[in-house]
Amino acid sequence: MELGSDLDWSSSSAAYSLLLRALSLIPTSHYLLAASLLLLTFLYRFLELHILQDLFSFSSGSPVTLTYNSGSRFYDAVVSKCKLLHGSYRATPWLSSPHLQTVFLNFFGRPPFFKYRRQLFTTPDGGTIALDWLMSSDVSGGTIHMDDVISKDDSTPIVVVIPGLTSDSSSAYLKHLAYHTAKCGWKVVVSNHRGLGGVSITSDCFYNAGWTVDVRTVVNYLHKENPRAPLFVVGTSIGANILIKYLGEEGENIPVAGAVAVCSPWDLLIGDRFITRRRVQKFYDKALAIGLQGYAKLHQPHFSRLANWEGIEKSVSIRDFDNHATRIVGKYETVDTYYRRCSSSIYVQSVSIPLLCISALDDPVCTREAIPWDECRANKNVVLATVKHGGHLAFFEGITASGLWWVRAVNEFLDELHSSHFMHVQKKISKPSTPLDSSIDQGPYVNVTEDGMVAALNNEPKSDNVEEIQDTHRDTVHIITPFKKYLSQLSRQNRWSTWLLVYIAITTSWPVVGSALYILFGKKKRNVLPDGLVRR
Repeated sequence: MELGSDLDWSSSSAAYSLLLRALSLIPTSHYLLAASLLLLTFLYRFLELHILQDLFSFSSGSPVTLTYNSGSRFYDAVVSKCKLLHGSYRATPWLSSPHLQTVFLNFFGRPPFFKYRRQLFTTPDGGTIALDWLMSSDVSGGTIHMDDVISKDDSTPIVVVIPGLTSDSSSAYLKHLAYHTAKCGWKVVVSNHRGLGGVSITSDCFYNAGWTVDVRTVVNYLHKENPRAPLFVVGTSIGANILIKYLGEEGENIPVAGAVAVCSPWDLLIGDRFITRRRVQKFYDKALAIGLQGYAKLHQPHFSRLANWEGIEKSVSIRDFDNHATRIVGKYETVDTYYRRCSSSIYVQSVSIPLLCISALDDPVCTREAIPWDECRANKNVVLATVKHGGHLAFFEGITASGLWWVRAVNEFLDELHSSHFMHVQKKISKPSTPLDSSIDQGPYVNVTEDGMVAALNNEPKSDNVEEIQDTHRDTVHIITPFKKYLSQLSRQNRWSTWLLVYIAITTSWPVVGSALYILFGKKKRNVLPDGLVRR
């Protein structure tokens, strides 16, 4: 047995020796070629390259998919005339990756060269906002007149731009937008966030993903100073989230003729989970966290006093920064509470002006998972345009990557909207209710109102002019009357809702009805039974 084992071992060793000798005969260049192919395959998948799909596809690029309400007159009159939104987008060949596009935009971007005109605007709470203006004369070589910034008799349209997170008017993508919009003959004003654009923090208020106070104040100011000029608003990234939330909060009582939201994160809670899911997303998470730390260091005295400075310095992600700074300054209980309350997806249903939303399905920062498809389709004022490729705020096109596709799409849309009869006109009506304003979320008690509907009871103090009804008989009538008056209405409602109302009516009126039944049957009992038995 031992001799057989030795023979097997020697034969195996000889086989491995022959294999190694054969491998050594393969040229080193072949190994390098194989390693290069493996590396390229890894990078192709890791960077989500799509150059091969673009080369072997016979189409002219990625078609633009539009999501809208089938009964939308706004779509029929405006969006249907936009050729770019009914065409396709072909990415720059050497930037055929959402990551390459996004990184190239932030480090290079190839922005046009021009100079803004700065106006410092003071908010009611003492804050300072830098409004950077760009006129058509600034990009066409015409004569510059400083009073063109605020000309009350001018009807030239004004486009208000809301930047993204830690971005300001000097960002490459905003320069592309401002330059080409001014080229169309319009006025552009970039409303920089507080503390950005080289301006100091002058109050204890900071911007965040749901801070709509500043855009509301700036828009109202511009409308007051330029009553004849149509106002349009364009939001990018976090600025798009702020814009949609602002539109949903205001409803029709807003002096904005139309708006565009580009690469909105929509749902901040989903975005938070997405950006920490894969290693490549964590790169963006870390990069944005470094940008937020830089913003905090610019205003360290304020953050040291109002937030957790030690935690800010140790932050390695957006969530860490929001936990140690944004949540505390904004007075939110938890980070998730901040994300839920500031997400724009819940406000889409309340948007009452023409709104175009543009998103890339391969956006490495704002995931497609957060897009509220059904809400956009249900609102006749909203049109959602999605493209398969484009990255985050990039959408480079052409061999030289000299232009951004979404900038051309925005300008074409605004031009069509401006020439149509669908520009929104402000209406003085009450603001729409949002899910956060629902009284159902504020109290665990319910009450049946006179119209037969179930409403929540809050623990708020009653006003002095409300008379409390203390009479038991009137309470009983108050509860039973709605059932008589709206019996036909309740019969058409859901069966469970009807039984819920019946249950509430029985439980709330039982003390009165029970007392009446006890008195009634008590008297009958005394009349029927013998006197001796009753005495016992």
